[in-house]
Amino acid sequence: MPLVEETSLLGDSSVTLPVVVIGNGPSGICLSYMLSGYRPYLSSEAIHPNAILHGKLEEARQLSIVDQDLEYLSEGLEGRSSNPVAVLFDTLLHPDADFGYDYPSVLHWKLEQHHYIPHLVLGKGPPGGAWHNMEGSMLTISFGNWMELPGLKFKDWVSSKRRNIKGDRVMPEEIARYYKHYVKVMGLQKNFRENTYITSVSRLYRDQIDNDGQDRDISTQPLQIEKSKFIKRNWEIRGYQRTADGSPVPFCLFAENVALATGSLDSPGRLEIEGEDFPFVFHSMPEFGAAISKGKLRGKVDPVLIVGSGLTAADAVLCAYNNNVPVIHVFRKRVTDPSLIFKQLPKKLYPEYHKVYHMMCTQSYSLHSRLLPDYTSFPEHHVLSFKSDLKCILQSISGLKKIFKLSAAVVLIGSHPNLSFLKEQGCYLGHNSSQPITCKGNPVEIDAYTYECVKEANLFALGPLVGDNFVRFLKGGALGVTRCLATRQKKKQHLFVERGRGDGIA
Repeated sequence: MPLVEETSLLGDSSVTLPVVVIGNGPSGICLSYMLSGYRPYLSSEAIHPNAILHGKLEEARQLSIVDQDLEYLSEGLEGRSSNPVAVLFDTLLHPDADFGYDYPSVLHWKLEQHHYIPHLVLGKGPPGGAWHNMEGSMLTISFGNWMELPGLKFKDWVSSKRRNIKGDRVMPEEIARYYKHYVKVMGLQKNFRENTYITSVSRLYRDQIDNDGQDRDISTQPLQIEKSKFIKRNWEIRGYQRTADGSPVPFCLFAENVALATGSLDSPGRLEIEGEDFPFVFHSMPEFGAAISKGKLRGKVDPVLIVGSGLTAADAVLCAYNNNVPVIHVFRKRVTDPSLIFKQLPKKLYPEYHKVYHMMCTQSYSLHSRLLPDYTSFPEHHVLSFKSDLKCILQSISGLKKIFKLSAAVVLIGSHPNLSFLKEQGCYLGHNSSQPITCKGNPVEIDAYTYECVKEANLFALGPLVGDNFVRFLKGGALGVTRCLATRQKKKQHLFVERGRGDGIA
């Protein structure tokens, strides 16, 4: 599908879209769903298990959640997100999920087309974002109903696709297909453009002195021009769209608001050590999964080194373990560190991850002083270097060094979003403007209830960029952004009506 229809926005630079969303993963999809006019209401028969929250919801039952005071509703709620609206929306969609319950959502959805806010969602691949890149992974993930988006139950969809549904375990490729189908069945396709690559997002300014109505990007102007002479206006989004034959077609769009929903899987984290570029060192789960599935590591006596203490590293451990490939698992934290992700996951819902955590605690090198045949953990260790002869040097927190022969290494220490299209690579948007944006260490600093960037008006961020890696919680970002934009739209319409009355217009 071309970026724009025959009524070409590209050919008419005067057209300014209300919203452009960069990223078409679950964050971007959910935002498009709500910008398209879908509104959540408290179901007539629903009773939320949190009596205080239910009382608040009853006070304004006739209003959609988008039209209510999110700060008031969020007050006092606790959950595994630092963003209060994310916790609120999650507890409405999945009441008491953290206690292992599978209560139905207390919300029902209505399509109110008069609330539609025109927007485009730009993505490199099909709707679903990074989930399409996880195809080929040999692992299933704990699903429950947490991966689904509003209005289409995953279990209902998947039951129509396969006959045997065992528990809540699904393949990532199924989730990717679900997201792609969701965009189609919800009628959102007109808002989505695939094969788009963003090269710059910059703020346009209008000259206050000339007031000639001409916009300009002053980042290219001589430094002596003071920005104080200009007022901020709209955003200019430049990039290119790849056609069927792979050739790039440049485009330029203008938008009043930009929402960043790019996720955080663009650039895998690196150790930045000697030998890290050797071909036996992988930096992603798909790479490692492909090597396993092709049988390259099967039957090897030497272990695979896995670096990292997050869920992706745990996936790699499970992948190797289930294929009888011995593992050396290296991570910097203590096994009792409260920040380990395993401590935040219910055992009942994530038994396989807790199996890995149990091995991390009980099968460590310090306890056994030798490598175990299937798995050995090295808490509070880091990799010093890799050698061309497939050896690696590890160092403990006390400074003790050890050398091991490997069959391969997998470095899974997180990833960084690619915000190269923003000035300063987007660093200025973070809590610490001197560091790159990361999901955990330095997320984008936002208003807690609108998701608008604190350091840039009319720029919003949601999902992993603001610390919400789980699909459960990134849906709250869509609610916060939609409420903010809908409120501003109402104010504009009210102002227009008031001006019209002042001019004697009925």
